[in-house]
Order: sequence, then structure tokens, then C-alpha cells
Amino acid sequence: MPTYDRYLLSQFLTLFGFFSLVLVAVYWVNRAVGLFDRLVANGHSAGVFLEFSILTLPNVIRVVLPVAAFAAAVQVTNRMRTESELVIAQATGLSPLRGARAVVVFGGVAALITLTMTHVLGPMSQNRLDVRNAEIAADVTAGLLVAGQFQHPADDVTLFVANITDRGLMEKVFLSDRRDPAEETTYTSETAILATREGQTFLVMFNGLSQDYDPATGQLETTFFDELTVTVDPARDGPGGRIDLDAVPTPAALSDPADTALRTGSTPRQITVEIAERTAQGLQSFAAPILGFAMLMLGGFSRFSAWRQVTGAIVALVLYELSYRMALGAVLGGTLPPLALFIPTLVFSIVALLALKIAGRPWRPRGANA
Repeated sequence: MPTYDRYLLSQFLTLFGFFSLVLVAVYWVNRAVGLFDRLVANGHSAGVFLEFSILTLPNVIRVVLPVAAFAAAVQVTNRMRTESELVIAQATGLSPLRGARAVVVFGGVAALITLTMTHVLGPMSQNRLDVRNAEIAADVTAGLLVAGQFQHPADDVTLFVANITDRGLMEKVFLSDRRDPAEETTYTSETAILATREGQTFLVMFNGLSQDYDPATGQLETTFFDELTVTVDPARDGPGGRIDLDAVPTPAALSDPADTALRTGSTPRQITVEIAERTAQGLQSFAAPILGFAMLMLGGFSRFSAWRQVTGAIVALVLYELSYRMALGAVLGGTLPPLALFIPTLVFSIVALLALKIAGRPWRPRGANA
């Protein structure tokens, strides 16, 4: 890479790191306040708060990276304009289109980081966050159980406990499970405990009786048991537990789409849309800095502020984001195919290319004779 490109790339990366750090800090503090209140109110330690804060970072980072890349490109280009560095570069025969090579490399680096966050690290952290949330919810549920009262730990589930020992052992337990419309099940047991595994909450019952009633036939089946486990987590019913689609890394979703659909309850189209949305977010980090650089290259050079170009770059970014949101809404609504999510990036990349072409034309001051 030529010296000029290395210099420009180093400037972009330095400002990119700075803006990313600032924006991540702002987003993180905003989320951490509510997270701190929720965890501390439930009596959890600072270590749990730190763990949750770290797990939220990948999804925060992927949101701010396109904006940070755009801001870095605009800031560096504007400074080089005002300090006449771009004037000197173009005087040596360097066209705006040729000068954009470093911006393209910079956009590729930003896109690679964003794609890693959206496809791998973000879903992995979300999955771990969901598991920890379920574990904490189970702890809170256990702490909120009150002896001698009918309670509803989940929809269509009624629980009654006669007594709870200091060690958390529940005595004389009654559980009514009506989540399956085709069958109503009632459990009674001498003792029971709450347990969690892989983020799923279970009620483990000992020495009891289960009664299965079929409303269609009116038959009642009874079974005595020494030990029986019943899931009481409404969000994770079914084999292996139900997980959210945004908690599945893209490589896992692509390697076994059928298993992903089963575990998340999603359709193949929903999985395709999710993967396309993650990819489109990564490509935004590629197109945004190129768009900002191209807008700053328009017009004549001046040692004064290029406020028109900066304003134009911001307006272009806003239009880019609006068009992407409109495309996303149409895709989610089923009116457009998932590939439509890439149209805004393609359109505004062409806009950036045209702007660089226009910027490379000879420029004459206003009012000059032809």
C-alpha cells in the first residue's frame, strides 16, 4: 500500500477507535443504569452486574460501529480539507476516486468487525445473557414463593406450597398444569425443589401423584412417582428448551437450519431474514464511511469550514438509514424478499461512486468564464 494510503488509513482507524469508544460508552451507560437498578433491587452482587454488562457489549458495539466509521471518515476528510492536505494530494494528480482506496480498505475493516459481531459474538453473548436471565428469574421465583398461597409462576400454571424450609425445600406441594389445551395435569407431592439447567427452570417433585385428565374423552389417569421433573418456564417449553432466533450464531443456523427452526420455533423465511439483516448491518459499516468521504469531496476546497459538505454527508446518512428501515419493515411484513435489505446499501454505494466521479471533474470558481 502506498505511503499516502497508509497515512490516510491510519488516520481513519485512529478516529474510528475513538468514536467507537465514546459511542459504546454512551450506549453502555444508558443500559447499565437500568440493569444496575434491576440487579441490585434483587440483591445480586457487583460481579453479576459486571457479567451482564460485558454480555451486552457485543450487541451495543455492532449498533454503533457504522456511525463511528462514518464519523471517522467525515472528521478525517474535513480536517485534511481545511489543512490543504487534499489540495496537495490532488495537485500531484491524485483523483478523488483514487484517493478513496484507503476509505474502501477502512470500510472493509469496519465491515469485518461488524459482521463478526452480528453473526457470531452478538448471538453468542445474547444466548448466554438469556441463560443467565433465566437463572436469575428462577432465583427470584424461588425467593418470591410464599407458603400457604396459590401462586402462578407461569401462564396456566397454579402452584400451592404448604411450607418452605430455610434450605428452600418445599413441602406438601400442589401443581396444576393447563398449558396443553388437550390435557390437564395435576401433581401432588410430599416435597419439591426448584432447579435450573441450561437456563431452563424445573420443579423437581418427590413422592407424589400425577393425574392426567383428557377433556375430550373424560378419562382420568393416575400415576404414582418417586421423582418427577416438570418444567415451569413458559418461554422455554419443549425438548431442549426454546431459544430466541437472535441468540443463534449464523454458522450454527446455516449448518443445521432444521434444528434451528425447531429450537427457535421460526420458519425458514424468518431465519433467512435474520441472516440477511445481520449481513446488511455489517455492510452498513462498509458503505457509510465511503459515503461520508464522497460527500466531503464535493465542491471546491477552502481553508474554512466545509459545512455544506458535512451537512450533505449527514443528510445522506440519514436517508440511507431511513431507506434501510423502510426496506426492513417491508421485508418483515412479507411484501419484499430478504434480498431487498441490500438495496439501500447498493443504491447509496452508487451515489458515493457518482459523487467521487463528479468531484474529480475540473472545478472553476463561481462566476468564472467558460
